[in-house]
Amino acid sequence: MLIVPVKEGENIERALKKFKKKFDRTGVIKELRSRQQFTKPSVVKRQQRLKAVYANKIRRELD
Repeated sequence: MLIVPVKEGENIERALKKFKKKFDRTGVIKELRSRQQFTKPSVVKRQQRLKAVYANKIRRELD
Protein backbone atom coordinates (compact mmCIF):
# COMPACT_ATOMS: atom_id res chain seq x y z
CA MET A 1 0.00 0.00 0.00
CA LEU A 2 1.32 3.40 -0.95
CA ILE A 3 1.43 6.12 1.66
CA VAL A 4 1.94 9.72 0.63
CA PRO A 5 2.41 12.10 3.57
CA VAL A 6 0.60 15.40 2.96
CA LYS A 7 1.97 18.43 4.78
CA GLU A 8 -0.21 21.03 6.42
CA GLY A 9 -1.59 23.40 3.78
CA GLU A 10 -0.10 21.43 0.86
CA ASN A 11 -1.98 21.56 -2.40
CA ILE A 12 -3.95 18.41 -3.24
CA GLU A 13 -2.62 18.56 -6.79
CA ARG A 14 0.93 18.24 -5.49
CA ALA A 15 -0.04 15.27 -3.30
CA LEU A 16 -1.63 13.56 -6.32
CA LYS A 17 1.51 14.20 -8.34
CA LYS A 18 3.63 12.55 -5.60
CA PHE A 19 1.24 9.59 -5.51
CA LYS A 20 1.38 9.11 -9.28
CA LYS A 21 5.18 9.24 -9.27
CA LYS A 22 5.40 6.65 -6.47
CA PHE A 23 2.86 4.44 -8.25
CA ASP A 24 4.83 4.57 -11.52
CA ARG A 25 8.03 3.62 -9.71
CA THR A 26 6.42 0.48 -8.27
CA GLY A 27 5.94 -0.95 -11.78
CA VAL A 28 2.46 -2.31 -11.14
CA ILE A 29 1.08 -1.29 -14.54
CA LYS A 30 4.10 -2.70 -16.36
CA GLU A 31 3.74 -6.02 -14.56
CA LEU A 32 -0.01 -6.12 -15.19
CA ARG A 33 0.49 -5.63 -18.92
CA SER A 34 3.19 -8.29 -19.06
CA ARG A 35 0.89 -10.78 -17.32
CA GLN A 36 -1.89 -10.32 -19.84
CA GLN A 37 -0.19 -12.71 -22.23
CA PHE A 38 2.30 -15.49 -21.65
CA THR A 39 5.80 -15.15 -23.03
CA LYS A 40 8.09 -18.13 -23.10
CA PRO A 41 11.14 -17.99 -20.81
CA SER A 42 13.43 -18.33 -23.82
CA VAL A 43 11.88 -15.23 -25.41
CA VAL A 44 12.27 -13.27 -22.17
CA LYS A 45 15.93 -14.27 -21.92
CA ARG A 46 16.52 -13.32 -25.55
CA GLN A 47 14.96 -9.89 -25.00
CA GLN A 48 17.08 -9.33 -21.87
CA ARG A 49 20.23 -10.34 -23.76
CA LEU A 50 19.45 -7.97 -26.64
CA LYS A 51 18.74 -5.15 -24.21
CA ALA A 52 22.07 -5.76 -22.43
CA VAL A 53 23.96 -5.75 -25.74
CA TYR A 54 22.30 -2.48 -26.72
CA ALA A 55 23.09 -0.90 -23.34
CA ASN A 56 26.74 -1.95 -23.60
CA LYS A 57 26.94 -0.50 -27.10
CA ILE A 58 25.57 2.83 -25.87
CA ARG A 59 27.98 2.90 -22.90
CA ARG A 60 30.98 2.23 -25.16
CA GLU A 61 29.97 5.06 -27.49
CA LEU A 62 29.80 7.48 -24.57
CA ASP A 63 33.31 6.62 -23.36
